[in-house]
Amino acid sequence: MTFKPVYIIDGARTPFLKARNAPGPFSASELAVQTSRSLLLRQSFSASDLDEVIVGCASPSTDETNIGRVVGLRIGTGYHVPAWTVMRNCASGMQALDSALTNIQTGRSHLVLAVGTDALSHAPILFSDKMVNWLSQWNTAKKPIQKLHAIRTFRPAYLAPVIGLLKGLNDPVVGISMGQTAENLAWKFGITRQEMDAYSVRSHQRTIEAQNCKQFDEITPIIDAQGNLYTDDDGVRRDSTPDKLAKLKAVFDRPSGNITAGNSSQVSDGAAALIVASAEAVQKWGLQPIGKITDSQWAALDPAQMGLGPVHASIPLLQRNGLRLQDPDLWEINEAFAAQVLGCIRAFASEEYCQEHFNTPAWGTLDQEKLNVDGGAIAIGHPVGASGARIVLHLLHALRARNLSKGVATICIGGGQGGAMLIETMKDEP
Repeated sequence: MTFKPVYIIDGARTPFLKARNAPGPFSASELAVQTSRSLLLRQSFSASDLDEVIVGCASPSTDETNIGRVVGLRIGTGYHVPAWTVMRNCASGMQALDSALTNIQTGRSHLVLAVGTDALSHAPILFSDKMVNWLSQWNTAKKPIQKLHAIRTFRPAYLAPVIGLLKGLNDPVVGISMGQTAENLAWKFGITRQEMDAYSVRSHQRTIEAQNCKQFDEITPIIDAQGNLYTDDDGVRRDSTPDKLAKLKAVFDRPSGNITAGNSSQVSDGAAALIVASAEAVQKWGLQPIGKITDSQWAALDPAQMGLGPVHASIPLLQRNGLRLQDPDLWEINEAFAAQVLGCIRAFASEEYCQEHFNTPAWGTLDQEKLNVDGGAIAIGHPVGASGARIVLHLLHALRARNLSKGVATICIGGGQGGAMLIETMKDEP
């Protein structure tokens, strides 16, 4: 079956702002609205000309129910433009793009705003179940003797807070955290702490070099309610070295584990938005695409090894398009953990793993000079709902900056899934 081409017209993202133990200056919807408005201001059409708005978000606030509709109305689509929300954990932003892709290919839409956003610093602090039960008992007590009994049963330990973000980062099926899944991969492929820390330092160094060379031109500045301007990703550590990272203690498998805050992605707030269009919309509005989505793929695997999701999504994508591992000019693998990215590299090169899961010989060694060339989430940050859209957008910018044509953006997904997109720059088409 031949699908209609789907074009990326333009894209923008906010700076990714590191969560610093307190709610950040922006909610998820505010991040999405500011970057979308900046993006739309430079287009030949208005927000009301969109066919739909699709927003991927993993952790919207309680007052942002159907955050897609909130964003759509706030950017000025008017009441007539449908807007909806998708959630696929870490790949929510990529799912927004894939949903736009599907609707354009089937002719249901022609011009779509696809957004990924999250403000993880706003993740709620919850009461424990014991505290909730006590409050229920207190609220239902009518007589003084019942109130007195409730007071006597209260224990100060009931007030211990439950961190919503930590609950969200635990897999309810296999009962382990996302960090522990990375520990599983480190053990499975013999990845050392030194390798993880060296990879993490490289991520920071590449991001610093890209910032110095103005390679993040997709970033649009944002302004908070107090008038403060944010222009750059603020979690990059310019003083990161293997020696400094070696001093950090394990976070998940204490005391013998190897996954630390230094070789993991940063908890961040941010948004990324892309305009996706059909050939008809390109012609109607006189648009100049910067790239196109050639294909996409979703895959699933054991949740305890969720970090290998990029391998499971990328191999079918490559097979369907007649490509070898080395054929794409650039790769973006979202850096949830250094061990997770290194595990994917080892899995591609493993005869045993590829035979077991794909019934193919080993796919070979992924050239790391093609991988995350401007750094990744370890240095930039990982606002869960935004990252899938960010890596697609930056992959396209990185290809164009180097006069290259083809790339794969791929991401692991909590719960044991993977997503991948094949992206091409516009060289041969108007």
